[in-house]
Order: sequence, then C-alpha cells, then structure tokens
Amino acid sequence: MSSPVPFYRAVLRTLRDAEIPFLIGGTYALARYTAIDRSTKDLDLMVRRRDWPAIARALREQHIYTRLPFPHWLGKALHGKSQVDVIFSGGNGLTKVDDEWIARGVPARVLGFNVDLSPPEELLWSKAFVMERERYDGADVMHILHTRGQRLDWTRIVDRFGDYWRVLLFNLVLFGFVYPGEESPAPRWVMDTLLARLDKEIDSPPRDERMCRGTLISREQYLVDITEWGYSDARMQPRGPMSATEIAHWTEAIGKLA
Repeated sequence: MSSPVPFYRAVLRTLRDAEIPFLIGGTYALARYTAIDRSTKDLDLMVRRRDWPAIARALREQHIYTRLPFPHWLGKALHGKSQVDVIFSGGNGLTKVDDEWIARGVPARVLGFNVDLSPPEELLWSKAFVMERERYDGADVMHILHTRGQRLDWTRIVDRFGDYWRVLLFNLVLFGFVYPGEESPAPRWVMDTLLARLDKEIDSPPRDERMCRGTLISREQYLVDITEWGYSDARMQPRGPMSATEIAHWTEAIGKLA
C-alpha cells in the first residue's frame, strides 16, 4: 500500500499557495499536545465553512477530487484510498471553526510544512462532545487536561462551552476519577463557577424544558428520546445549531462511511 503522505503534502501545498487559512487538528495536533502518537487513516484540517468553495476550487485546479458529504460540518479531499478531512464543525453543528479558532493556531512543523495546529482549548472543546457508541473521545480529553491543564486558557474554555457547561464539568469530575492522585487541571475559580451554576439549577430547575441534549453528544443513541419519548431535539434551529434537513441527512448516514 502506497503512503498517503505525498497526497497530504499536495493538499497542504495547495492551500498554502492559495493563501487559504487552515489549522491541522486530529491525531497530529493531539500528538503535539500529549506526546501520544498513534496511526491515523487521514489528515484533519480545520477551516471556516465560508472557505470551503475556495478550498474545493483550489484543490480541483490541482486535479484533486473533492466532495461535500455533510455541508454543515465536513468536506473531503480524496486520492485513491487516501483522504483529507476538511472540518468546519463537529457533526452536531455546535463546535464551529471561527475566526478566533483560526487566529489562535499554534505554530508547528508538520509533513515538512510550517503550519498552525488547532489550539488545545478548541481541540478539547470539540472532542468533549464526541460520545458515540462506536467512538468516545473522553480519553483524549483526559490526556489534554493531564498534559496541558495548567497552560490552558480557562476563560476561553468556559466561554467556548457556554450554555453546555455541564459537559465541561462532567469532564473535570471525570479527571478526578481517572487521576485520583493529581490536582485538578482547572483553576479553583472554574470549578467554583460551574458548581455554582449546578447549585442554581438544582434549586430552580427549568420546569418548562422538554428537551433532550443527548443528540449533541451522540447522533444515534438518543434518537428514541426524539422519535418516541416526545422530547425536542436540542440540535434543532432556532435554539440549536442545525436545520431539520441537516439533522435528517446526518441521521440517515448512521452506519455508513462518510
């Protein structure tokens, strides 16, 4: 089997020459922050959704095939069995790549190119919502917290999680279980803030809520809540990040290769 590296380099060179902003995420970024180096079947590029037309055009001009399997979060560059994932968001539509994400990239040398990596804060944020039956990124989150915790921008992390702060609190509590002999990776004010929010919601729960947020962490495992148990889907616009068409397309693809 031929190496995909020449193809990866061709994609990176094309985007660099076209002056289209991108960050490298996935395994390459995780290896930089945690020193955990594992094999990967693709290269993940983090880009803004609005840049996809320019990316696709630049790649096609170099005779690199592209497709857009999920317009709300994922495009692809393909060559034989090699692929580059061009990621605009998480599959839940929530963790969108924006200007701040791009601006805070971390300089690195990857595949012979000077590039920027996805910041550890955004890498943590995006991975924290991946809790599928077949894929759970919680260990990656724990390892980022373990290796980078004291150097993370915690104000930005709390802002990134926003209304979904319980997912952040869950991971910080889990860290204490995974590493009982380690101090918390987050400053005390972070836990104080999140626990105060929890206390407030316990004392005054939102009685009018009939919503399931489980679909934000797994597209499949909480469908019964939406289809049979009468809960509204937290992904659905206008309260959520996705349209009904995007949700239907993402749901239809369950069990299929992208």
